Amino acid sequence: MASTTACESISLTEPGERPISMVPEAPHNDSSVTEAKVPYLKLIASGFSFFVAGVNDGSLGSLLPYVLETYHVSTGLVIIVYVTTLVGWLVAALTNSTACQYLGLGSMLALGAALQVLAHVLRAWLPPFPLYAITFFLASLGQAFNDTHANTYVAAVKAAHRWLGFIHAMYMAGCLVGPLVATAVASANRQSQWNLFYVFPLGWGLINLILVLIAFRDSMSVHHSSEAVQSDDPRASGQNSRGSRAVREIKDTLRVPAVWLTSLYFFLLPGSGHHGRWVPNIGVEAMAICLLGFFSGPFFATGISVASKIFPANIRSSGIAFVFVLGQIGGSLFPVLTGIISSHTGVKALQPMLLALLCATGISWLLVPTKAPRLRAD
Repeated sequence: MASTTACESISLTEPGERPISMVPEAPHNDSSVTEAKVPYLKLIASGFSFFVAGVNDGSLGSLLPYVLETYHVSTGLVIIVYVTTLVGWLVAALTNSTACQYLGLGSMLALGAALQVLAHVLRAWLPPFPLYAITFFLASLGQAFNDTHANTYVAAVKAAHRWLGFIHAMYMAGCLVGPLVATAVASANRQSQWNLFYVFPLGWGLINLILVLIAFRDSMSVHHSSEAVQSDDPRASGQNSRGSRAVREIKDTLRVPAVWLTSLYFFLLPGSGHHGRWVPNIGVEAMAICLLGFFSGPFFATGISVASKIFPANIRSSGIAFVFVLGQIGGSLFPVLTGIISSHTGVKALQPMLLALLCATGISWLLVPTKAPRLRAD
């Protein structure tokens, strides 16, 4: 397809940036993120943010026995931790478009990194359980802003499929390192000081924040109300308030069927990955996790890569952010449902639940479009 439509000629902008019209005669890539030279520092910073998120997400399971003992709470009450995580991702989904009207890409990434640092500072202090649960809201909100926009940025660079694989591999590396360090710290003394583990992700979180501030300093901006947003969209006349632009962007994104079909896939995929500690034999469990991880590992990065190709250029950034956030909501929701169901039926229900999730994920992938939808020329 050599011809370029009016929509395709508009470059993909970073969150919060003004759309820049491209000269029709000059053949450009439709992504303003794509640079002549590979932005290695930005890609490394993006991958590192996923590593920090992996350390946070992977460590909770190892610390749960100590959390239950220290706070004297039941296993049913500890579900609050997963609920606050879910609420954090929901808040991010509702506020992301509005926040992008005020903050540039670098500022959004820095805000997310700072929220995660704040969460780890509070956890290391060993706060009361209600505040400890709230820290998971802060961490998930920070991950939503940090990782979602890092993911969107990487999806627009040259050879994005390789770099998407890199950043999601960094997340799994964090999920590997987190439990190992958490177990070592929590079991080091006779009287466990498991809260000191959070000094470890706190240090990595500070490095993450510094990396973001350096790598994305060119987009570390705050948009003032006096700045007018340039747009060729006739609907934009009389609707230049930031709230109107954010609502319009959300509506345009949700009108695309490919966004909903891809979101369904991402909603189910993380839930099918919560299969640890379901097998009583450690050898069999290790083999099962290894095989599932090997075969399902590329699914997330591949899905983001496909989404970046089938979403229309004008909603690509917000569309990828939406499906990513919805995927994390699924990853927070299914452990809660699993815990509720297994507490009533026992562990015998876990295997069919995992099998059903895997089958549903496969079916949802078949529903994802293979071609970008044709857009009407308004």
